[in-house]
Amino acid sequence: MAERVLLSLEDISLTFGGKPLFEGLRTHICEGDKICLIGKNGAGKTTLMRLITGEIEPDKGKRFALPGLTIGYLAQTVAHNSGDSVKEFVLSGLAKEEQNEMCHHLADRIIEPLDLNPEATMGTLSGGQLRRAALARALVAQPDVLLLDEPTNHLDLSAIEWLEQYLASYRGALVCVSHDRAFLATVSRKVFWIDKGMTRICPGGYKAFDEWSEQIIEQEARELQNMQKKLAAEVDWTQGGITGRRKRNIRRLNELYKLRDKLKADKAAYAKRMAAIEIEQLSPAQASKIIIEFKHVSKSFSRGKEITPILTDFNLRIVRGDRIGIIGKNGSGKSTFIKLLIGELEADSGRVHRGKTIDIAYFDQSRVQLNLNKTLWDTLCPNGGDYVFLGSDEKSKPIHVCGYLKNFMFDPRVARDRVSTLSGGQQNRLMLAKLLTNPGNILILDEPTNDLDMDTLDMLQEMISDYQGTLIIVSHDRDFLDRTVTEVIAFEGNAEVSTHIGGYSDYHAAKVKELKGSLKNGGTRERATQDSPTDEVSGNIVLKAAPKTKMSFKFVHELEKLPGKIMALEKEIEALKEALADADLYTKSPEDFDRSSLRLARAQEELEHSEHRWLELEEMRHYSI
Repeated sequence: MAERVLLSLEDISLTFGGKPLFEGLRTHICEGDKICLIGKNGAGKTTLMRLITGEIEPDKGKRFALPGLTIGYLAQTVAHNSGDSVKEFVLSGLAKEEQNEMCHHLADRIIEPLDLNPEATMGTLSGGQLRRAALARALVAQPDVLLLDEPTNHLDLSAIEWLEQYLASYRGALVCVSHDRAFLATVSRKVFWIDKGMTRICPGGYKAFDEWSEQIIEQEARELQNMQKKLAAEVDWTQGGITGRRKRNIRRLNELYKLRDKLKADKAAYAKRMAAIEIEQLSPAQASKIIIEFKHVSKSFSRGKEITPILTDFNLRIVRGDRIGIIGKNGSGKSTFIKLLIGELEADSGRVHRGKTIDIAYFDQSRVQLNLNKTLWDTLCPNGGDYVFLGSDEKSKPIHVCGYLKNFMFDPRVARDRVSTLSGGQQNRLMLAKLLTNPGNILILDEPTNDLDMDTLDMLQEMISDYQGTLIIVSHDRDFLDRTVTEVIAFEGNAEVSTHIGGYSDYHAAKVKELKGSLKNGGTRERATQDSPTDEVSGNIVLKAAPKTKMSFKFVHELEKLPGKIMALEKEIEALKEALADADLYTKSPEDFDRSSLRLARAQEELEHSEHRWLELEEMRHYSI
């Protein structure tokens, strides 16, 4: 049975500033579609969303929507009444007559995991909190077609995982723009790829996009072989695009895995770096490798009469060449750690020792280092001239500013434009370009992936892989961390910090292992971390256990039920695997074989969902007051 079409765009043409953006664009959104929208910055992703909503009219073509169709849109900017409470704002997307008890309950369920205070006034919220409130409003409205533009920006990992689960069960159609590959792979079942003013459709979701798009590019390359002039114009994309990118990604990932294996092979030395540091004698060779050292550092903040501990008796050694990812819930201490590291904050007790030769380059997501009134040219050549000098010593390499801008996917014709004319993603790209002219020997990137498109992310990953200094990345982008770091430091809240060898996937696997270990031992997370501060098998070290915290009865009850459910699912999966291992089962009973096969797949999905939910509730419990 064919899916019902909810909305269609037929033969759409649209021109901006004399430049054609879309020509002959044709798109359908059907019931139950889960679509991710892919395209370079400037390809028209946001414009396509505005065409879908009917906010802008095309120069040519038709828009059709089913009568009564409701469309919800999470845009990049948030319009609001500063005097409204968060809950009033969230419910404002509904008509007054629709704001019944069920809607109030749904609003509460959505507001809580997005870490918002429903009673707070909108005028007091930060930019990130405003975005989360706007996301809550879009979700509560439950429209037939839900459009989300970068929904994971300003969300921490637990909120992203919650959103993935929510969208997986969402009954309406979804169209989403995001740079978060892991998020897109989870939520999408179809890809709209905006390319050369048209949309191409990949039916397998983002998981299948790279392989599918590579086949498309290879086919185009074959068709262009007899058209040399056009081939020359396209070579940047056909040769340096997806096919080349996949090969480079595989090479870089293999190199990263080798670094992680090397780290795992030296677990004893790794554990010492995070263990309680006393005044100990180090050999000159050992001491020369340590560039930053936290010794018994404690830091708290006062909020009225309440004191919130961020770090308590925290110890860490950062060694030359480390590639560290920093993760954690908003407010857990990531920014405080970075400010202590670079010297913007002082510890309440203990000390932070910095090597005399360190040279820190810091990418701040607020972009305060950019002067909006300057041109791109002046930003990259602050001392005048036509050349950017890569490096700060006598061996620095000159490159013409237009060529350098091209490396960061800027059209050289915009070199004399003001920074204020750039989009948020383009400003991030310019900031990275400026920073990487002289990245120092310690490069700190604070949420570098926000507002970047996929091509820029790949470019950034490639530059990071070539960087020889010490790298520290604060990010909620799981795929990006998996591709760039060898260690993860997780700020769990309540001054609890843990470390894990590998990327985000290794961290998550360790958390699931911790869950299963505590279930087998009949204990709680606190007991496991307090009794075993260092896991000698995995190399993971828990630096401080979290105290017991309070939580609403509903979630406490759910958390208590989950261990039994997880153990029951594991037993069921083992029984199903054992049954399916019988080579004669299909011959004896095809119905049992089919039933067991289907149930095994569903049980494995339920187990994964339950484990994610346990971790989410554990995070919630750690942050409850």
